[in-house]
Amino acid sequence: MRTLFLSLLTAPCLALAQLPSLTLEQLPRPTMPPGERGPVVPAQVERWRQEAKALEYGDGVRRDEVAAAKLYCRAARYGDAEAQYSLGWMLTNARGIQRNDAEAAHLFAAAAEQGMEQAQNMLDAMGGTPLGDPPPCLRPPEADPAPVVQAPKAAPPRMLAALPPPPNAPPAVVTFVNLVAPEYKLSPALVLALMATESNFDPLARSPKNAQGLMQLLPDTALRFKATKLSDPAQNIRAGMAYLRWLLAYYEGDIALALAGYNAGEKAVDRYLGVPPYAETRLYVRKIMAAIGGQRIHPFDAGIVSPSPMLLRLRRG
Repeated sequence: MRTLFLSLLTAPCLALAQLPSLTLEQLPRPTMPPGERGPVVPAQVERWRQEAKALEYGDGVRRDEVAAAKLYCRAARYGDAEAQYSLGWMLTNARGIQRNDAEAAHLFAAAAEQGMEQAQNMLDAMGGTPLGDPPPCLRPPEADPAPVVQAPKAAPPRMLAALPPPPNAPPAVVTFVNLVAPEYKLSPALVLALMATESNFDPLARSPKNAQGLMQLLPDTALRFKATKLSDPAQNIRAGMAYLRWLLAYYEGDIALALAGYNAGEKAVDRYLGVPPYAETRLYVRKIMAAIGGQRIHPFDAGIVSPSPMLLRLRRG
């Protein structure tokens, strides 16, 4: 009887031992989700992240890490920092999907750049700055307009049509911008729309990152464009215009890329091959583009700076 009892105990163990176990390399690797159709609003992005979390932990639904990773990926592309962090964590821990530290580092970096301390801690533990191109889950969504390609003999783009100034724009600021913007070959409508979004026309505005004044310039950027006193509205506006003119030249008149560069820095735009996957930057670009009627291109001075190498790379495919 004792022999029979022992055989009953050991038989399941032997059967389990004979089952093949998955190695880390044999774990599934999620495919990219299909491109979205039409605009994606922040509430949709949040739903993707919440659904992904439920699938990752089996909260009220059957646990499915691959489906969770796909939903995190969708949300990550639209700038959701929590989704970026969660997908990075799944990749570093092989949580039901193949481990990929290189992709995880990029995801942690994107979340850290949006202010997530946990993500910065993970990135530091992995050795700091990620190498190589960002993974597909951080590339601009297919719904984003492709960078504008100027035909060699195309007619130069026109200035934006005259638009009413924002309702709360001080008349003195509107007058100054209307007079000075042409010096920088800028549309006053674009400058005023940017200013409304940046500071809401508050000359004393200061961001948590120490961006200051009407055009919300960082001290280093201000010095780069010859402003020494950011509290002086005239200096602030002129330096902001000079930076915007530089960005439009760098991105060959592509307004969306220039705005993304103004908000997040041109290095981030170049690294992510388009509008960076930051929720704030994506909303910022969308808001200003709507305020100027959706115009995609703006005249630019090619003598200001050589074009971004990113543009040539994207055009080559």
